[in-house]
Amino acid sequence: MAQKVKLLATAAMGLESVVAQELKNLGYQDLQVENGKVLFEAETSAIARCNLWLRTADRLKVVVGEFKATTFDELFEQTKALDWERYIPEDGRFPVNGKSVKSTLYSVSDCQAIVKKSVAEKLKQKHGIASRMEETGAMYKIEVALLKDKATLTIDSSGSGLHKRGYRTGQGDAPLKETLAAALVQLTNWKPDYPLVDLFCGSGTILIEAALIGQNIAPGFNREFASESWELVSDKEWNAAFEEAESLANYDQPLDITGTDLNPKMIEIAKQNAIEAGLADLITWKQMESSDFKPSKPNGYLISNPPYGERMSDRESVEKMYRQLGETMRDHPSWSSYIITSHEGFEKLFGAKATKKRKLFNGFIKVDYYQYFGKHIR
Repeated sequence: MAQKVKLLATAAMGLESVVAQELKNLGYQDLQVENGKVLFEAETSAIARCNLWLRTADRLKVVVGEFKATTFDELFEQTKALDWERYIPEDGRFPVNGKSVKSTLYSVSDCQAIVKKSVAEKLKQKHGIASRMEETGAMYKIEVALLKDKATLTIDSSGSGLHKRGYRTGQGDAPLKETLAAALVQLTNWKPDYPLVDLFCGSGTILIEAALIGQNIAPGFNREFASESWELVSDKEWNAAFEEAESLANYDQPLDITGTDLNPKMIEIAKQNAIEAGLADLITWKQMESSDFKPSKPNGYLISNPPYGERMSDRESVEKMYRQLGETMRDHPSWSSYIITSHEGFEKLFGAKATKKRKLFNGFIKVDYYQYFGKHIR
């Protein structure tokens, strides 16, 4: 019978519901959505499938156990009571990192040391080892997270964060994380047969993510994961997940995607990144001013992360650009506009109230995602 595990997909603030929807689309039910995470139970094959397919989650972790701990003794004993031997083999490497928020046990370094010692004792006992653990095998990165005295112990199955798709050869000064870029696309109702434009494409992340979504290519297809070398997830499960991803990709889906930027260096970087992602022929890149944009087809979508004008020296030119953009889009009412910015006066400058607005974070910057729905021409 297939083994079940408890899994935790971590998410940036504001993206939890997007991650939950992705998990539902993958066929996982009974999801528990909390701040910064989505919890669910599934068979071990989900570790392979979710790492390959989740576009907007940061990491996928296996939950080993949860309990209340207000003393170091409690932390040690309850950690030791968990079935670590189910997950970590005799030669497994298991570094421990931690975090503590509003908890009695606030010294993270002490919590890490205690969990490390406790797990080592349990594994030595179960694997019949008298001396020190070798730790020469696969990586099982443990995290002890304390929140209001509740300890959650997890093992990271992803390795590098899931935003690292493996295609980014270069980036600009303030790159948009791939997971957020994918969320910006998924929060629109763009379909692959509609034109899509990003007038401030930077290193091309939004459009590369859109092309992967448009052709239903699994975002993790070209990278490796820590759990690929775990005994818990069989080679058969990994092979099945990769075969499923290959069979579901629709490489014949035509796309009308264009990226423009004022900086020719960024256009070169975007081109290189698209080549690395295997999408070289699917996206058109142009160096131009956003004010020169004139849509030639109806029912298009503009998804952009323009400059925010956070530095006073840039503010005037950024505000002028927002006004021009609003004028252009008003002349093309069948187009939908989706703009992410931290500028609180955006709607006034753009000249219209957004149909919908969503609070998000771009790194540590609080931003709004302004959504203007076009009136599609049939």
